Amino acid sequence: MIWLPKVGSHIFLFAAIKFVYCIRGLIYVKLIIMYYNKLELDNLGLASIGSNVLIDKTVLIHNPNLVSISNNSRIDAYVILSGKITICKNVHIAAFSFLNGGKLGITVSDFSGFAYGVYAFTSSDDYSGSTLTGPTIPTKFKKTNEKEIIIEKHCIIGARSMIFPGVKLSLGTAIGAMSLVTRSTLPWKIYFGIPAKEIKDRSRDLLLLETEFLNEQ
Repeated sequence: MIWLPKVGSHIFLFAAIKFVYCIRGLIYVKLIIMYYNKLELDNLGLASIGSNVLIDKTVLIHNPNLVSISNNSRIDAYVILSGKITICKNVHIAAFSFLNGGKLGITVSDFSGFAYGVYAFTSSDDYSGSTLTGPTIPTKFKKTNEKEIIIEKHCIIGARSMIFPGVKLSLGTAIGAMSLVTRSTLPWKIYFGIPAKEIKDRSRDLLLLETEFLNEQ
């Protein structure tokens, strides 16, 4: 609820609305300015980078020599990329997501996307208590589960979801928001929950749009 003075309240309301829209405009301009230009992208030291790639300047990239990004992909503000990561064509990684590819890697295939705050990890410590944990401990004193993550074409992962080591999201998989994906999925299914479970089939109509889109390129 917004408190407005009784005298000339409509003027205050108009001013408040105008101020909000001005702020929105400033944020929009800032986002445009914050993307790296072509020269800056080339100087990031990535393993490879395609054309028409947008990476926000707040993105943190550890081991950039292990990161490959293909054409028409976009990575938004405050994303963290770590380890071996392959991002294919027309991929979108939304703000505040974290991809930890480690040594084995994460592959995000064409036309797939992460919504806000999605986490994907290829390695995890042993939580049973039988070993020590954490990055400060030598390998011989701990047990780490390390497995590759593969995300096939046309997958979409809802906000605040988490992908565990070894998971393969098959072609056309959709993951609902705030889901915990611990097992690989079947093609063209929608999953949701903790842990994520199959909910229903997903439409394949988008394949017709993909063909139309590619024919226009």
